[in-house]
Amino acid sequence: MKRVLVTGGAGFIGSHLCDRLLKEGNEVLCLDNFFTGRKENIAHLLDSRHFELIRHDVIEPVLLEVDQIYNLACPASPVHYQYNPVKTIKTNIMGALNMLGLAKRVRARILQASTSEVYGDPKEHPQREEYWGNANPVGPRACYDEGKRCAESLMFSYHKQNGVEIRVVRIFNTYGPRMLENDGRVVSNFIVQALRGNDITVYGDGSQTRSFCYVDDLVDGMIRMMNNDAVIGPINLGNPGEFTVLELANIVKKLANSRSNIVYKPLPQDDPAQRQPDITKAKKHLDWSPAVKLEEGLVKTVEYFSARIGKDMERIV
Repeated sequence: MKRVLVTGGAGFIGSHLCDRLLKEGNEVLCLDNFFTGRKENIAHLLDSRHFELIRHDVIEPVLLEVDQIYNLACPASPVHYQYNPVKTIKTNIMGALNMLGLAKRVRARILQASTSEVYGDPKEHPQREEYWGNANPVGPRACYDEGKRCAESLMFSYHKQNGVEIRVVRIFNTYGPRMLENDGRVVSNFIVQALRGNDITVYGDGSQTRSFCYVDDLVDGMIRMMNNDAVIGPINLGNPGEFTVLELANIVKKLANSRSNIVYKPLPQDDPAQRQPDITKAKKHLDWSPAVKLEEGLVKTVEYFSARIGKDMERIV
């Protein structure tokens, strides 16, 4: 049994990671300030004697005894990370510093959840880990993109200077149950709009591409990365299956049995035209590749949102 800290553990990805770590026989400390995390995501774990919930903000230091740290704390959708850009930068940078300080002090291995956003609007396709990116350091997305780039730099500096055991993964678009309805990401947006019978909003002409990884596949990749001794990263984790946003809208509309119309609005600034991971390194070093097909994962996600929206409508009535 390992004692594992998950920052952002009540969030979408973090709560699934807590589930998996507990099932594998670990003791799990879930740390969250509940800005975008939800207590209901981990409510089913609260009775476990191997699970502990700590309400705390990673921009403040914390003293704990742990063997491993998964640093996931940070709002990941544009709606939330642009709400308070200074706080987003502080969460990324000061959060990484505090967790690295903890890892150094207790000699824990730390995994940094970085992002495909470090590639910006990429000129290379698909994106390899060696690509340095095409990001706007002063644009509306910079608080997140540059915060994650700096967090990666901090990880490698602590590794080189202090010998801290680090692992860095770059996470591509992830979807599944427990996403927030209002997080502004394309999968949740489309599903909620389709289920409510509202217009499905496509920004631009819908030709921009994304690669969508189901959350269970991502969590599997993260755990494999944490527990491998061959590489420290960065390693891309995502599904290389590439779909246009318009294709996604039509798939969601079909699965939700929706009569919603698809409407088009102007593309946001710095929105990437293409996003697809090269996962050659993940396959080689982690023996990892996604197993869940897009429609299979979307069915589960539509079922989750359908149940949530049904409960919301009951409360209104």
